[in-house]
Amino acid sequence: MVVLLSLAAALAYGLSDFVGGVASRRTSAWPVAFVGSLAAFAGAVVMALVVDGDPTRAHLLWGALAGVGSGAGGAFLYRGLAAGRMGVVAPISAVGAALLPVVVGVATGERPDLLVWLGIAAAVPGIWLVSREPGGTGDLAAGITDGVLAGVGFGLLFAAMGQVPDDAGFAPLAVAQGVSVVAVLATAVALGGRWRPYDVSQAWGVVAGVLATVAATAFLLATQTGLLTIASVVTSLYPAVTIALAAVVLRERIHGSQGVGLLLCGIAVGLVAAA
Repeated sequence: MVVLLSLAAALAYGLSDFVGGVASRRTSAWPVAFVGSLAAFAGAVVMALVVDGDPTRAHLLWGALAGVGSGAGGAFLYRGLAAGRMGVVAPISAVGAALLPVVVGVATGERPDLLVWLGIAAAVPGIWLVSREPGGTGDLAAGITDGVLAGVGFGLLFAAMGQVPDDAGFAPLAVAQGVSVVAVLATAVALGGRWRPYDVSQAWGVVAGVLATVAATAFLLATQTGLLTIASVVTSLYPAVTIALAAVVLRERIHGSQGVGLLLCGIAVGLVAAA
């Protein structure tokens, strides 16, 4: 079940990134991100109201920490995008999002099977290759910094949400999404971005936000069902979904290295599922 829920999270995150990315190309990234974060927050609030839960202060604080991670990760990812360093930032951040929760999981007592470790060994280079933009290096040194910080942010998101038990309900998720809204606004203002929506096409951010809520919900359920180590690695395969959608829907070319990455991602899922 943990693998199925994590795959659902990866699919929803990949769809969210695809929809948000296409909308951002047509207009501007910040309004789409702002609308998306509001929609994600609204979706999480609905989940928290519909599903019973008994969250403690600690659970809500974990949610707030996850929101900080989400906001910080997005901030450095957008900074890399604005500077044309996505070819460096994206793969580093995606790998960081996978590895940091693994470290946390092992440190807190999780002991994955050998097949899971083999899956992780296949997933890390797979994520890197899928996310990598051939030829798009930009400022390498600055890109590495943005990528590491973005990866720490997204890894913190996954690791913190993994600490929320099933009896807490979805209130911690609502807190996380609420903090993310503030983080998006603060980052946009700090970077001088125009965050107020001004075009009807930016309403696609609502779709991206709802999908992000679905993804976060599936990930939270996955961590409550099985190991954080497994949930975080499988969920972090979401760039493969985005790349595959771009190839099918937008007819974008999959480069040779990305094809290898997709193959490694598939092997990783198979190994983890077989454990």
